[in-house]
Amino acid sequence: MTDAIRRRFPGSQNEWARFDGPAGTQMVDAAIRAASDWSSSGNNANTHGAFAAAHATDALLERARGVVAQLLDTDPNGVVFGANMTTMTFALTRAIARTLKPGDRVVGTRLDHDANVSPWRIACEESGAEHVLAPFSPIDGRLDMDAMAKLITPNTKWVAVTGASNLIGTMPDIKTVVALARHVGARVFVDAVHLVPHMPVSVRDIGCDVLATSPYKWYGPHAGVLCIEPNLLNALPVAKVRPADDVGPRRFETGTPNLENIAATEAAARHLLEENMASVAKYERDVFAPLLQGLLSMPRVKVWGPPTLEARTPTVAFTVDGLSPDRVAEVLAAKKIAVWAGSSYAVELVSHLGLAESGGVVRAGVVRYVTPDDVQRLLTAVAAL
Repeated sequence: MTDAIRRRFPGSQNEWARFDGPAGTQMVDAAIRAASDWSSSGNNANTHGAFAAAHATDALLERARGVVAQLLDTDPNGVVFGANMTTMTFALTRAIARTLKPGDRVVGTRLDHDANVSPWRIACEESGAEHVLAPFSPIDGRLDMDAMAKLITPNTKWVAVTGASNLIGTMPDIKTVVALARHVGARVFVDAVHLVPHMPVSVRDIGCDVLATSPYKWYGPHAGVLCIEPNLLNALPVAKVRPADDVGPRRFETGTPNLENIAATEAAARHLLEENMASVAKYERDVFAPLLQGLLSMPRVKVWGPPTLEARTPTVAFTVDGLSPDRVAEVLAAKKIAVWAGSSYAVELVSHLGLAESGGVVRAGVVRYVTPDDVQRLLTAVAAL
């Protein structure tokens, strides 16, 4: 079964062990074909026209929203497509900034990717609102929920929280965060970019107002998706051209949509629905467990973040005594093992761990096409450093 899965990912058909998945996965064959098929279909056209190609474009957008909504258990009327999560979050927070005022507060966390920190910080700077960040435990990487509860005060308007840390894998209790926010009437933005590839996700169950994800982290194209509560989507003072729709997702999707990427996004979402995310999570957990335990057992290796499999994704951050993260990545690359080194844009996290000056961490992640043999290669290579 593993070989059959790997054959569906052309990028994994070489001698490399690809642990770079947290930064972006290889595209599944169905997504590659979907982009090509759309581009060669003759249906490239703008929306809402009277002719057949325009009708096909409308149908693609409606169909893709529906499939992504099925994957994430959300309302398709709030599924918005865009360039990437960072670009879309900046656009969203620019609109939200127009609703904030001095005395308002936005609460974030130091676990987050900077794409869920800087957009909110800038929105607060421009509106005069306050931006505060909840800490996490440097020992086990868990979000400090007591601190979070104290920071979410009655003047809090938004809480921006990660669904899972892209660097150390921590999965905060986001449903409790949502409950804390609701208690004071605040809205919640969840950065689920690192969560969606690894776990079943239900926007309805989480209960947030906005959830962000990136298809290129789950075997699709370089693109972004926001799931926005439809009433909020229609009410936000978004920047748009006058002919753009006044209600629905298209009011947020500035310009002509990237149709071939949307076709590929639909195909990647269908792939995950067919795979079943619970099965994906189990496979990844089984492959990841020996990796985590193996690294924890090495005397010169320090694992940062949760030391157990509970409430975490199959992504591990580590350092090696006497070697910089960049050097570790270079040595592993020479053995055709792909990992990342640095902060992976988790600027606040690396700073909170005191690792900013020493170059951050080495990050390795398990995704669907990583095998137990790949894990053994990585462990053997790290042990030999």
